[in-house]
Formats: sequence, C-alpha cells, structure tokens
Amino acid sequence: MIAIMLVRRGNAPPRILPRSPWFVNLPPLVRRIGTARRLTALVALALASVASTAQASNPYLEAPPFAQVKTTPAYEHANLDGEAAIAELSHRGVPFVRVAEDTRGVRTPVRLTGPLHGVSVHSALPEKQRKDSPYEILDARLALALDDFCALLAEHDVVEVVHYTMYRPPPKSVDAPQFRHPGALAIDAAIFKKKDGTTLNVNSDWPSAVGAKTCGSGARVPGSAHGKELSAIVCEASRRRIFTYMLTPHFDAHHADHLHLEVKPGVRWFLVN
Repeated sequence: MIAIMLVRRGNAPPRILPRSPWFVNLPPLVRRIGTARRLTALVALALASVASTAQASNPYLEAPPFAQVKTTPAYEHANLDGEAAIAELSHRGVPFVRVAEDTRGVRTPVRLTGPLHGVSVHSALPEKQRKDSPYEILDARLALALDDFCALLAEHDVVEVVHYTMYRPPPKSVDAPQFRHPGALAIDAAIFKKKDGTTLNVNSDWPSAVGAKTCGSGARVPGSAHGKELSAIVCEASRRRIFTYMLTPHFDAHHADHLHLEVKPGVRWFLVN
C-alpha cells in the first residue's frame, strides 16, 4: 500500500502527496514493468487514492473516469494555457479586454466589456466604479466558463448577474499564480435579474440547509418558485460540467447568500454542494 500525506487548504478537497519510498511497496507486476510504465501505473494508483479520499471527505464530490473528465468544459477550459484561452474567447466573440495593471496571482487577466449571450455580469458597485475596480477582473479561463453559464442563463431569460466578487487581490508578497478568488478563477454570484423584472436572490430565495444535497435524488430543493429556478440553474450547470466546484447555501454558512462558481486546473473531480 502506498503511504500518503493529506494536505488541506481551506474547504477544498484534500490534496494527497505520496511519501517516499514511492514504489517499493507496489504490487510485483508493477515493479517488473519498465520505468515509464511504472511511473504511469504509480500516477494512476495515486490519482485513484486521491479521488477515493476526497470523496470520503465530501459525499457530494464526483470523480468520474478521467476519459470523461477530460472532455468536460470545466476541465478543458481550466487547463488551457493563457494564449489558447484568449484565442478561444476571441473565436467566440466574447467582449473583453486584456488587463495590463497589477493583477498578481492571476495568470491571464481580462475584463468583460459587454454582455455574454445577452447577460450582463458585474459586481454590485455603481456602474461608474466598475471600469477600474479590481473586483471586475477575471481570468480568461473563468470568462470561458461564464460564457457557457450565461448561455444557460439566457435559456431562463436572465439578463443580468450581480456578483460579490471575482478577483480578490492576494497579499503583495504573493507573486505566483493563485487559484479561486486570488487567481480570479471563481465568482460569487448573488442576484439574477430576468427580462420581466423578476429577481432571483440567493440570499432570500434559497434557505440554507447546511449538509443537504443540492442536486439529484434526495436533493433539498428550495420551496419557492424563485428558489426552485435557482436550483434548476445550478443543477443544469452541474450536468453540463461548466464548473469544477459549485457551492450553494447548503455548503456552509459563509455561502448563505451566493453561489460560488469556480474552475480549477489539474482537478479531476466535481463538487456540487
């Protein structure tokens, strides 16, 4: 059995790092094959252990076979290099500009300059302040995920999304690429406005039930019509694998008033909670 070490950051699924010696305890068949194949086998075993342990830490985490994961929008977008992500945004006709100012922690910073599929995505700041606000910055990979998400929102006649934050500048000492909000790879979406003036508000329309299931059989669906629609949007986005992580008011008290939607490179599982 391979010895492992669990490393947890915040509320993310635990990272599992193999401890040395790294292959002395592998099965005899694995030891007999060549070095390259041995490394491949080790990686496969380690990833299987990661998925198994991560699932044990959160029963709502899904770890499909990698052959399925690698074809999902979330995985494909999160793992693009910067120029490929920019090229895909341009190919889609997404309205954006690249950001030149200090955006430490963000690999490929951009700003949206118009709606996505007719859906405006912006912070709660007054319009005049948004142009220069760091909270309107997002990584190009998140922009691709939001383009897919807004196509879904348009099916629900949503025309505006108000978020609390996307980019949260990390400490000045940070100079390496970051994940989640410090890397501008996540959005906290709070309010969804529709064509007819209806407002779907996560805070008031989705009562928190920490620990409850969000999607699928046995899910705890909000009772109001607005809450049901928010739940339907989240679960359809999950089925389409638009995001790596989707955290709702059912996750914990900190998410009682928004939906945390995130893409993360290198991750081979999905979480909707």
